[in-house]
Amino acid sequence: MMRAMLLAGAMLLPASLAAQDHSGHGSKSEPAPEMDHCAMGHLPPEQCPPQDEPEAQPAPEMDHCAMGHLPPEQCGKREEREPTMDDGMAGMDHDSHGAMTDKSAPGAAPEDAVPARALEGPRHAADAIWGREAMEPARRELARGNGGMTTGMVLVERLEARIPTDGGKTGYLWDAQAWYGGDLNRFVLKTEGEGEFGGAVEDAEIQALYSRAIGPFFDLQAGVRFDPEPDSRTHLVLGVAGLAPYMFHVDGALFLSDRGDLTARVEAEYDQKITQRLILQPRIEAEFAAQDIPKRDIGAGLTKVEPGLRLRYEIAREFAPYIGIEYEAKLGETADIARAGGEDPDGFKILLGVRAWF
Repeated sequence: MMRAMLLAGAMLLPASLAAQDHSGHGSKSEPAPEMDHCAMGHLPPEQCPPQDEPEAQPAPEMDHCAMGHLPPEQCGKREEREPTMDDGMAGMDHDSHGAMTDKSAPGAAPEDAVPARALEGPRHAADAIWGREAMEPARRELARGNGGMTTGMVLVERLEARIPTDGGKTGYLWDAQAWYGGDLNRFVLKTEGEGEFGGAVEDAEIQALYSRAIGPFFDLQAGVRFDPEPDSRTHLVLGVAGLAPYMFHVDGALFLSDRGDLTARVEAEYDQKITQRLILQPRIEAEFAAQDIPKRDIGAGLTKVEPGLRLRYEIAREFAPYIGIEYEAKLGETADIARAGGEDPDGFKILLGVRAWF
């Protein structure tokens, strides 16, 4: 049965091919072009006849004068012709590619120029749609919400007990400030002092300052300072406070007293985060005097320096107890005055305190 089916299929195949319409193929059948196997790379070179090689054309001579490679005195007079792209490329100063900043066409305005039509409309584009009266309150609110708002803060930077390592009397110290105002103008109130537990306050001062921002990171401060202890005296204050490079908090001021004494103080501190809550703070304070102040046992020059370390843990961001150590040293003539009075001019102190703000 299978053989009969194959035989029938073989007989029908020629009949179907003969029935196809070959009229569209043309009356004369064109012979297919002979394939050039040598040109197509199908045969090795030794089996192909030699081919006539085209005559090599000499390379065009380079015109060094047109390309700007030679100075004008070494080039003859040339005929005037229309400039081409090659002329523009040849005239380019390739040595100045690195210094090119303006890519505008010759005669055009520089890239950073402001078109005149940019200044034809209103200062605020929204005014053209909604009107100035409707947009002015919105702009004031935007400025207030982005730096123009009035806020305040109270910061107790140091409130600590100071335990001398040489067995002296335990003392205390406070250092606090408060401010109220905006980003540019503020009223600042500062106070600090120290004494011994069970004794009188040895030093105390209160400063009332006007603070004005003079840059993104620094404020200029000016005002008055009143010292109730050790003797009542008033000072004019001029100083700066802010954030120095590498995140150092700096506070420096000059003080001119009502008795003509000129002194200065510089404080610098840095918060090094060990964790998000554990912070190590190196701190240094130095004091200077332009002249001797006998009533305060101060000599001219660098009078005192206090470097120290405080390690605090922020139980909350607003409250952080700390421990630390500080070296306090009177220097120069001030140290001589202390020795003459039977006082040790330097020594280490263990610190136990708290830092808080609200």
